[in-house]
Amino acid sequence: MNRRAMMLAGAALAVGACARSSTPLQSISPLKAPQIPQRSLAGSVPATVRSSSAKTFSSVDPGLLRKALASLERHGDRIRSRDRIAIVDFDAPSADMRMHFLDVADGKATRLLVAHGSGSDPRHTGFAERFSNDFGSNASSEGAFLTDDYYVGRHGRSQRLVGLDVTNNNALERAVVVHSAWYANDDMIKAHGKLGRSQGCFAVGENKLDDVFSFLGKGRMIFAGRA
Repeated sequence: MNRRAMMLAGAALAVGACARSSTPLQSISPLKAPQIPQRSLAGSVPATVRSSSAKTFSSVDPGLLRKALASLERHGDRIRSRDRIAIVDFDAPSADMRMHFLDVADGKATRLLVAHGSGSDPRHTGFAERFSNDFGSNASSEGAFLTDDYYVGRHGRSQRLVGLDVTNNNALERAVVVHSAWYANDDMIKAHGKLGRSQGCFAVGENKLDDVFSFLGKGRMIFAGRA
């Protein structure tokens, strides 16, 4: 069965066989980090964002935004680049564009689809119901993640994440990473009304991975949680 047939089959929405990126690879692990234009010096933007700037991030739940900014300040000694952050709203269903990319420096925001772990949604309702930091749980974890180095692994091009809280500090050893997958592509919503599930990773659409890598780079924060 080809991948398109698999994607449209209801059975393919079970725990996510992670697809490799459709982009041809010219290098082997590890990958070099993308070159990212810096509009401000790393760490030069204070974690406590001016209220006027925070109000421009209207796509993010205000309570979740406050949690994320408080986490950015709490982990400031580990997060060297604080001009951009990503926030994943686990209150929202997988059919929503719930991964928010916030440019703290200029107040701009964008968002895209992201899958959650099968262990967080065992009935595959499209909603994350529970979270875990445990090995073998296949669940998503809440908390602050530090983006780390790039590599090519079983999911294709990927980025390692370091968990900074007690709720996610096993992320690196659990191989909770950012990668792309066919089951996180936009057309899954039209076909099934929800995305497929990962094994706890932040899986994004196959044509979105370069955008994620370019925006976050290495040394920035992804905050995942609920309001």
